[in-house]
Amino acid sequence: MPRSPNTSPHTRSVLEALLQSHPDPAYGYDLSKTTGLRSGTLYPILQRLHAQGYLEARWEESLHPGKPPRHVYTLTEQGTRLARELRETARTPPQLVRGALS
Repeated sequence: MPRSPNTSPHTRSVLEALLQSHPDPAYGYDLSKTTGLRSGTLYPILQRLHAQGYLEARWEESLHPGKPPRHVYTLTEQGTRLARELRETARTPPQLVRGALS
């Protein structure tokens, strides 16, 4: 079972971007453009989510000769569940998240 992830706003934005592209894989560059995160912030998040079992990462050969292969990222089943839970939590009013119905 994966460890609990860091659910910082940056991590949430990465998970949301991956959920929007799911089941298609996403490239780091595209995630950077979608989330507005720089590589120094984005790639550690991707590495951490991968290490925790929320992402699959694989190399994909370039379609253009001479260009290097790129990493592509896809949510795992656990990652998809987590991203959906975080999406719902973000939509739920704070008083309902705490369990107080006032």
